[in-house]
Amino acid sequence: GSSLEPEERSMEPPAAPPEEEEEEEEEEMPLTAAPGPAGCQLFGYVGIEAVLDQMKVKTMKMGFEFNIMVVGQSGLGKSTMVNTLFKSKVSRKASQPGQEERIPKTVQLHSVTHVIEEKGVKMKLTVTDTPGFGDQINNENCWDPIIKYINEQYERYLREEILITRKRNIPDTRVHGCIYFIPPTGHWLRPLDLEFMRRLSKIVNMVPVIAKADSLTLEEQAEFKQRIQKDLKTHAISVYPQEDFDQDPDDRALNDRIREKIPFAVVGADQEHQVNGKRVLGRKTKWGIIEVENPAHCEFPLLRDLLIRSHLQDLKDITHNVHYESYRVRRLNESNGP
Repeated sequence: GSSLEPEERSMEPPAAPPEEEEEEEEEEMPLTAAPGPAGCQLFGYVGIEAVLDQMKVKTMKMGFEFNIMVVGQSGLGKSTMVNTLFKSKVSRKASQPGQEERIPKTVQLHSVTHVIEEKGVKMKLTVTDTPGFGDQINNENCWDPIIKYINEQYERYLREEILITRKRNIPDTRVHGCIYFIPPTGHWLRPLDLEFMRRLSKIVNMVPVIAKADSLTLEEQAEFKQRIQKDLKTHAISVYPQEDFDQDPDDRALNDRIREKIPFAVVGADQEHQVNGKRVLGRKTKWGIIEVENPAHCEFPLLRDLLIRSHLQDLKDITHNVHYESYRVRRLNESNGP
């Protein structure tokens, strides 16, 4: 029996290294296995990219909705600008040819809905005009009907959303973007402009533009823009695209270039003219034709790209995830309060 003790004692020291080796192996295992799922390489073609085609086909069948509001004084070319944006007669013409349009005594809202189709893609477009805004001698609280209308659309969507048996596709009448037309005075923003944009920028995507910019020289446009940008920063007015919602570095770089140009100096026209053998949209003057879609003549192409070609889906996402979400939280807190 005493001969076994040295053997047991001799077995204890070599038993420790294998355990240490096992511990080292257990510690090394996660290091080699961790990159596997993140950097997984496929042995062949799976077809994951086909989901993009599925989404495209589904969107083309269902179509999508886009709602825009134009706000400004009468005579700034709001209807013409909307028609120029979508190259069709989509905006409301209140007066008949040869008749003068009477200025409403109060701010009224008129919505016109059209279905526009281009290359198989259908878009249900709703244009909301605000005749009577800023046309009175006393414009106190003239923004109240506009704020009420925007909140009513949020309320309508919220009521459909909280139903027990709700629709598969809830009709979206929320305002995704508001184009505010600034008169081309060339001096500074009026108190009405500042107060309206300060209130509306909190509940909707606000895009300010300088209307009928062809009435200003290039030097006047540049100086007017600088004054407007300074006023917006002084009064903490956040216009679209907002800096707080830039997440991707590439998007931030693109939006920074857009913010440098805001407000856009735009010119609208719904008539075509012959220029160098081509039919172009423009305004004919004694000294030539102002081409609306020429970046050297005005900044209408920048506005069109922002609203339609590059940021249309982003406008809808911010409306749903930010403005509507804040309204939804506020309403639910009110209903759950004491």
